[in-house]
Amino acid sequence: MDTRGGYGGNGRGARALAAGIAALGLLAGAPAAHARVLRVGVYHGIEGQFRTIQAAVDAAHRGDWILIGPGDYHERGDRIHRPSGDVPPAAVLIRTPHLHLRGMSRNHVIVDGTKPGSPPCSRKRADQDYGLKQGGGHLGRNGIVVWKASGVSIENLTACNFLAGSGNSGNEIWWNGGDGSGKIGLGAFRGRYLNATSTFFKDNETAAQYGLFSSNSRGPGVWAHDYASNFSDSGYYIGACRRVCNQLMRHDWSEFSALGYSGTNSGGSIIIKRSEFDHNKDGFDTNSQNNDDWPSPQDGRCPHGAKSPITHTISCWVFLRNYVHDNNNPNVPGIGAASEGPVGTGLSIAGGRFDTLMHNRFVHNGAWGVLLVPYPDDETPPPGEHCQGGTSDTVLSAFGFTCTFDDWGNQLFDNEFSGNGFYGNPTNGDIGELTLVSGKPINCYVGNSLPDGTSPPDLQQTNSQCGQTGTADNNLPVLAEAACDSQVDTTFCQPTDDYPRGSKVVMHPLPRKELPSMPYPCGGVPRNPWCPFRHR
Repeated sequence: MDTRGGYGGNGRGARALAAGIAALGLLAGAPAAHARVLRVGVYHGIEGQFRTIQAAVDAAHRGDWILIGPGDYHERGDRIHRPSGDVPPAAVLIRTPHLHLRGMSRNHVIVDGTKPGSPPCSRKRADQDYGLKQGGGHLGRNGIVVWKASGVSIENLTACNFLAGSGNSGNEIWWNGGDGSGKIGLGAFRGRYLNATSTFFKDNETAAQYGLFSSNSRGPGVWAHDYASNFSDSGYYIGACRRVCNQLMRHDWSEFSALGYSGTNSGGSIIIKRSEFDHNKDGFDTNSQNNDDWPSPQDGRCPHGAKSPITHTISCWVFLRNYVHDNNNPNVPGIGAASEGPVGTGLSIAGGRFDTLMHNRFVHNGAWGVLLVPYPDDETPPPGEHCQGGTSDTVLSAFGFTCTFDDWGNQLFDNEFSGNGFYGNPTNGDIGELTLVSGKPINCYVGNSLPDGTSPPDLQQTNSQCGQTGTADNNLPVLAEAACDSQVDTTFCQPTDDYPRGSKVVMHPLPRKELPSMPYPCGGVPRNPWCPFRHR
């Protein structure tokens, strides 16, 4: 029985939902009897059959394994499979379903976006590769792109320095089911023991945008034991899944980006657990937006009216046992809406609904540990989009915003806050909340430790009954401070406001202590010269 009040729900589908969550970790089990092993490079002195990853991918069949020996691979798949139609430029383009790409060493198998002959992940300007020329400019590049191919796993390697350009580019590892199409074109996928980073910054237009990216997928998808840093949008992105994302993140780490995580209109079953988000501008952000990752809004309710076996409510979007700290870094790349993330914020829900935060730690974030605010969207939407789930009837319409997504129905249970809000500006503290629309379920708070206060005050006393219908609080001081902090509109800044502003973008190296590699890179792989013994 749920003693928190919750939102009710009829419980239908709970068993299926639990099974689906468990299935997230089961992609690519025992190898098929007909599966081959294609080897790239050299491992333990034994040469593989291929010198490039793209050549092995092109030779692979459904269900095959591609193992990659240590080395710096300056892949040029975008010169072989030239971008056409919606297919983006990719150093390694995978279109074969149920393919398994695995490095033999996470830190020493490098898929490198710099020019051939350059040192690994070189910082030098002359070593950068901006991709194919088109229309007087460059398209930019993506690293590994899985294009509408379900069942593909990518594991145990590093991708770096794939930069943005005029094309759909700047992503290190991308499971892409048809970005911008509004359709689901991808099923299951997995990414484990991956590093995604960039060492080079010239300007925000060419900076690498995303580390690990999934779009237009129904899942189940898994990201686990991954690391991402130095991105102008976000280290991790989940979107365009039509609110049935069915994705799990666990034991992931994100640093030094505009947003540690971004998820636009991504809902349904999403679980982020036991992960770390630190030294970003805004540690974690999920939002509603009137764009081509439609349909809006962001909605964390369980599909088909089910209840979550984790929250015991209708909320299946769960942020669980994560560590979110020190997200006070303005000196990061930043482009578009991501550049407007409020510095000093641990986690922001901007126009998101029915999301649950449980048993997390929010520590030393200078503005707010958690910020729940509407998302005012004045962009020109693509055809067919018309602010679904949003409204023009809010106080923000006076400022020219004709589409505003309000936040409601979110749940914060048993989270630990400490040392937040130390910038000392009005409303800064553990939690800031602004709600503009009446008649919707309140954001509710139960069992949280809140030593540095909330705005409005005493949220945990006034908003403790989940599912209760609320009224607009119109907490305009939070609106003013969020607008000032994010620099969306600095006219809201008070003379005494003091938020850190960027001075110079700093690109950070991968952690000095190498991140753990996959314990058994031969695990589950059919016997071959590099894996002569069977490891389960």
